[in-house]
Formats: sequence, C-alpha cells, structure tokens
Amino acid sequence: MSYEFTQPAQVPEPSRRVRAKAAGTLVLGWVALLWLLEIVDTASGHALDTFGITPRHIGELRDIVPAAFLHFGFDHLAANSLPLLVLGFLAALSGIRRFVGVAALIIVTSGLGVWLTAPPYSTTAGASGVVFGLFGYLLVRGFVDRRISDILIGLLVAAVYGSILWGVLPSATGVSWQAHFFGLLGGVLAAIVFRRPRAVERAEGAGTGRLIP
Repeated sequence: MSYEFTQPAQVPEPSRRVRAKAAGTLVLGWVALLWLLEIVDTASGHALDTFGITPRHIGELRDIVPAAFLHFGFDHLAANSLPLLVLGFLAALSGIRRFVGVAALIIVTSGLGVWLTAPPYSTTAGASGVVFGLFGYLLVRGFVDRRISDILIGLLVAAVYGSILWGVLPSATGVSWQAHFFGLLGGVLAAIVFRRPRAVERAEGAGTGRLIP
C-alpha cells in the first residue's frame, strides 16, 4: 500500500508594490488622524489635553495610549509629522501586522516610562516617543533579523536622523526626554520581540542560496 503526501499550498507574499502601498496608506492615515485630533483639540479649547499623561497617578494609566496621538499645538505636531511619515513607512514595509505590534509596544513602553519617571504635576503628550521608538527599531532590526537590506536601511536612518539621539538627554526644558528615552528602548525591544520567524529566514535562505544556521 502506498501513500501520497502533498505539500500544503504556500500563500504567496505580497509584492513590494503592494506592501509599499499598504504601508503608505497606513502611515498617511495615522498622521492625518493626528492632525484631525489636533484640529478638534484646538476647536474645543484644548479639551483633549486632559488625555496627556500625569505621572504616578493610577487613573492616568488609561491615558498611556491616547497621549501618543495628541499634541500641544500645531508646531508640536508638525515637528513629529515628517519623521513619523518616513520612519513609519520604512517600518511598515515589513508587514502591517508586524508594524502594528511594533507601534503598540513602543507606545506602551514610552508611556509607562513617562508615567514612572516624569516630573510631578507635569503632563506629557505627543508622538515623539513613537518617532524615537521607530528610529531605534529600524536601527537594530536588520542585525536582529540578519538581513543585509534592513541593516542598510538602519544605517541610512542613522545617517539622516541620528542627531535626534540628543533628545534622550535631559537638556531642554519642557521637552520630555523620558518619552524619547523609553520610546527608543521600546523600539529596540520591539525589534527583538517581533523578529522574523526562523522558518521564514530558512525558507528565504533556501530560495536564494543563502545559508542560515
């Protein structure tokens, strides 16, 4: 008696063009949402500012996520918009589900860090923690995944945006270095937590002749 085994059909990965379109749409939508929220905040007399993080108050833990979507004025938002667009697009190219997980981990890590360490009676809001997190994620992702293309992207990001690392130092009054520092930490952590599965690495290596242990 003989048995016939068939390999399960593999779902083809989206093309680069499809991934780029999805990444661009998501990030543009995200930034558009931030601008819409700031318009609403301004029109309401800054009623949304109450969703910023005030440290070490248990009730403020619920504001960790919404605080990352709010800003203290259009200048504050404008300063975050371009790097969020660029870094978010580059990060989202590796997959939307992975990007959502990365962004969520960065937001929670940055927000918790602010909640634990920010000065008393301060209020912190803004997407700069996410910007620093995406910077850190892109910087180390290629080394964690062992992908030359992502290492080169990380080096390019470091060359263009490397100066933002000064923002993790407590040097400017009114700027939350805590959000920057813990956002950066969250991005590095996200690169490790959401690293590419080993099975995918081996499959790619088999298809390209690249040896992966």
